[in-house]
Amino acid sequence: MANHFSALKRARQTAKRTVRNRINRSRIRTALRHFREALAKGDKPAAQQMFRQTVSAIDKAIQKGVLHANAAARHKSRLSARLSALK
Repeated sequence: MANHFSALKRARQTAKRTVRNRINRSRIRTALRHFREALAKGDKPAAQQMFRQTVSAIDKAIQKGVLHANAAARHKSRLSARLSALK
């Protein structure tokens, strides 16, 4: 365990950030799961709504520093392609 004041503070900050990052990552995964379920059902209106919510969650993750911008762009592109492929 850390002994110096600065190291103790860094440990506290790391713990807070870890929780915050985990929440944001979980939010993205949940949105992705709901979107995939809507695609599997073949329900286009629901899939479009879930796509908007998923893209919003991904964009928020970029702002929070949880997800890299290029990785997010790749995710959004693939999700968009799957949505447009739905008949």
